[in-house]
Amino acid sequence: MGYNTTRRGALKRTGALTAVGLGGLAGCLDEQGGQAGGDPEDETITIGALQPVSGELEYYGQISLMGFYSGLAYKYGVDPIEDMTTGSYELDPDDGPTFEIIVEDTEFNPETAQNVAESLVVDEDVDLLFGGSSSDSARRIIPNVVDEADVPYIIGPAADGDITVSSEHCHDLAFRASEHTAMDARAGGRYVAEQGDVSTVAIFAAEGAFGEGVANNYQEVLENQGVEVLEPRFVEAGYSEFEGMFDEAVEQGADGVVGGFTFITLPEFLPTAMSYDEIQAFGGFAALVTTQITGQTVEAVLGEDFTAEDIQDAGLGPFTTRYHWNQYDNPINDEFVDLHIDAYDQVPDLFSAGTFVGASALVQAIEESGSTEGEDIADAMHGMTVTDTPKGENAYTFQEHNNQAASAMTVAWPVPTSEEYEDTWDAAVMPGEPVETYAAEEVVVPAEEASCDLG
Repeated sequence: MGYNTTRRGALKRTGALTAVGLGGLAGCLDEQGGQAGGDPEDETITIGALQPVSGELEYYGQISLMGFYSGLAYKYGVDPIEDMTTGSYELDPDDGPTFEIIVEDTEFNPETAQNVAESLVVDEDVDLLFGGSSSDSARRIIPNVVDEADVPYIIGPAADGDITVSSEHCHDLAFRASEHTAMDARAGGRYVAEQGDVSTVAIFAAEGAFGEGVANNYQEVLENQGVEVLEPRFVEAGYSEFEGMFDEAVEQGADGVVGGFTFITLPEFLPTAMSYDEIQAFGGFAALVTTQITGQTVEAVLGEDFTAEDIQDAGLGPFTTRYHWNQYDNPINDEFVDLHIDAYDQVPDLFSAGTFVGASALVQAIEESGSTEGEDIADAMHGMTVTDTPKGENAYTFQEHNNQAASAMTVAWPVPTSEEYEDTWDAAVMPGEPVETYAAEEVVVPAEEASCDLG
């Protein structure tokens, strides 16, 4: 994992990098080397944060930044950065290094994400990268930037399981604390198969890495549990002709359906799913912007005075939750929720724990290695059990074979949003009390089932 500290500097001094295009980065980037051997409190670590902070999916980037900023703030007992826009931000705790965070907008576009990552590494000399809400973006950044530049990458919240499970995508400098689609399926799919009464399931999902990950993982888990799975169907974002797909699924005997969509497509999918009384809809509990649509659909179908029992009778759920603020009861999560509400006027959301833990692990790596150098940080994170997490102390451990953090997952039914959270969770429904919690080792893909082996 050696770093060449001179090649990029020489190229920059001669102006050679100005001629490097999108496809010509390979072989021209190397990490500039961090700061080792001194006191980390006297040093600066520069983080390149790449997230969608504009456009239809800007909320995904915003909540991911909120979690990351909150993780840094929690570790040092300071207030988190509150701004969710592009720019350069500084966090300067008394007992740690100065964190310079340069936020760039990916627009949820894989090509833009790669361009932004290249710029952050080449022009800004960042010590590490953080982000990637789009799974397709993470898939491009790992081979084209991380591998070529030897720069550590904390992925989050990109959720395609293969990013860390498959040897095609995983990398010894790429770490993900954020939960992924295989973990969703191994919790929610298992619960529905064991506790529900579905026998045949249709899978409808979005085109692209995320949708493929949802489909592949749920199909594997359900079939292993003895549930028949129809051939998955993939549709473009915003697709609206679901009635015909549901009719075909019912004709083929489906009594359950998994939907793998963002909120761009969900408004078309969900009302159709709820109109078919013979089909139970399940999958992953979504972020707030999607849950708002779920709540609006529930109110339209069941009336504004709907109850938790009404939702269950309508066949909506249960859903896996990677993390939501009310799923874990421990002092770290309590403080996190309070900190998050104070800074952002809302409770932490779906992606919050994963990016919080990414930041918490980063601080822990700096403290354990006594260095802000990227190579030392990566070495410290490899196999690390992260002490401070919203799921409790020591609740995330990076697996040595693929740098994916293992953590528990819960399954919960949607319920009407309680009066306690009306001001901080702006949706008509929220996750209910967990009906099942699956331990970390039950939901991650074990080494013997993964093609990724980082040795």
